[in-house]
Amino acid sequence: MENAKHPIATIEVEGYAPMTFELFPEDAPESVKNFIHLAETNYYQGSPFHRVIKNFMIQGGAGKTRARLIKGEFRSNGVKNGILHARGVLSMARTMVPDSANSQFFIVHKAAPHLDGQYAAFGKMLSGFETLDAIASVPTGAMDKPIAEVRIARVSVDTQGIAYGLPAYLG
Repeated sequence: MENAKHPIATIEVEGYAPMTFELFPEDAPESVKNFIHLAETNYYQGSPFHRVIKNFMIQGGAGKTRARLIKGEFRSNGVKNGILHARGVLSMARTMVPDSANSQFFIVHKAAPHLDGQYAAFGKMLSGFETLDAIASVPTGAMDKPIAEVRIARVSVDTQGIAYGLPAYLG
């Protein structure tokens, strides 16, 4: 662990070992607050990794309802964020609209430098790389959706006793 003051997130996936991440509020404070809030309200519980592209990333976090929008915290959107999209980096998914991040996130399977400065990276994997590799290798069908559902059992965050509050929602 790089800094005991950083929040530590654990993503438990049905049938797989947990993945743990160190979150970086100094680089992406709104993304970290949003992720913590959604985890604390069990938003991610039961949601699938719905998009899997081996040697690129695994994407999940679409809950049963639509989460509120937050600012995209990345360089091309005017936010200084130096986290590079290396293997194991946790980042916010979005549409082509810079401020369209809500609940969905992705975990980089293999380095993706073309995403640097374009997406809000907010955490780095500490353990669970075997789970990342296993999920990235599941058979997929149309639109990169796993043929057999890969479901998030639970997301929890140890905030190290720090209260992060809610993000500034855009909509």
